[in-house]
Amino acid sequence: MSPWGKSRVVRARLLLFLGAVALAGCALVPPPSSEDLQKEVLQPDATPPAQWTAGHPVSGSIEDSWLTSFADPRLDALVAEAMTYNADLRAAAARVEAAAANVRVAGGALYPTVDALARGGGKMSGDNSGLSGVLVTASWEIDVWGRVRYNVRGVEEQYASTQADLEFARQSLAALVAKSWFLATESTLQLGLLNEMVDASTRLLGFAEQRRKVGIGDELDVASARVNLQTYRDNQRQVQLAREQALRALELLVGRYPAAEIETPSEFGSLASSVPAGLPSELLERRPDVIAAQKRVAVAFNRVKESEAARLPRISLTGGASAISSDLFVLQDRNNPEWSIGGAVFAPLYRGGALKAQIEVRTAEQKQAVAQYVNTALKAFGDVENALSGEFAAEERETILSAAVTDAERALELAETRYRVGSGDLRAVEQQQLALHTSRMNLLRMQSERRVQRVNLYLALGGDFSDNT
Repeated sequence: MSPWGKSRVVRARLLLFLGAVALAGCALVPPPSSEDLQKEVLQPDATPPAQWTAGHPVSGSIEDSWLTSFADPRLDALVAEAMTYNADLRAAAARVEAAAANVRVAGGALYPTVDALARGGGKMSGDNSGLSGVLVTASWEIDVWGRVRYNVRGVEEQYASTQADLEFARQSLAALVAKSWFLATESTLQLGLLNEMVDASTRLLGFAEQRRKVGIGDELDVASARVNLQTYRDNQRQVQLAREQALRALELLVGRYPAAEIETPSEFGSLASSVPAGLPSELLERRPDVIAAQKRVAVAFNRVKESEAARLPRISLTGGASAISSDLFVLQDRNNPEWSIGGAVFAPLYRGGALKAQIEVRTAEQKQAVAQYVNTALKAFGDVENALSGEFAAEERETILSAAVTDAERALELAETRYRVGSGDLRAVEQQQLALHTSRMNLLRMQSERRVQRVNLYLALGGDFSDNT
């Protein structure tokens, strides 16, 4: 057999050997699942109970499309506008795009790299060497120990985490727009109540002046009525400012210029019945922020494995083809093209402990990610329990305050009647007027708070807000 034939046999055997090594490469160890994390890192007192402890929520699966439960097309339109134009959300979406590109970058290391070099330029070849021709080289690292694959999987988990972060940002933004809408509506309704109180106080002042003219009243009643009127006017101006600020905050959320021009409804819409809360055990599988935290644990796990594999030898296949000529001197072998193939082993022998330290760094990062997962999970449970408590408390308080408004209206009616017939004084009327105003404002505040708590509950449960997500 000729030397060239023997060389081809040796190279073929080398390829078979390296291919067998590649096929026998170690399988990747999977990162801890959510069940494993719950068993290993959540202490017994933090284990999800069979049912939520706050109140008695409605049983059943968690509802999606919660935004439609408020039956407010204007709110739906504002949320859609925020999804398109909110700058923070657009930045989060850009981070997802970057993470997706990083997946493609990391995945490229699993495939061979091929490079080409061409030289020319006449007798001197541009660099006085006299050489010209084409050289094509290829190399492929055989990922025996999984270093490259762990890196790719870590980047994929990072991409999944970024996606979950984006989804949580979308849900949080939708909830924030809804709550801002209810607060702006509340300020509008507060302004309406104060306008009524200013009108009522104006009429009361006129009545006090008439009583003084006919001799059954005095200057003290007139002065007291004027003070009462000015107080309500001052409150009216404060609420006007608060309403403008609430509208500007809402406009900034949806990406508009803050001109305080959004029109709000003249009353709150009806509120849907109680929300099915599902089971506590389902929460960790549903909430995007918990999913993102779990994915970050997987990222850290893969980085630890990648660092461990970096201490082991790297095996690569190399090959090339060239066609070179020279116009200045005679080459020893002018047979073209020339083919070559071979392998290489790279083993880190001494790095001053840097590789071991890198493993320690990645291990510490994994511990940090696990601790953050625990914190996120416990916060998720706390969010739901608090939202459920707020939901039930707001419903009960609204009933109580509605009764208080009815009683205050009756008391004011009786006080005004006694004042007109001369059996009561103006101070009693003013006190009852203030009591009625306070009761109405408290009821309005609670109606708004109940809707805000409902949004908090939807967000805490990880419910989706749109049919199109």
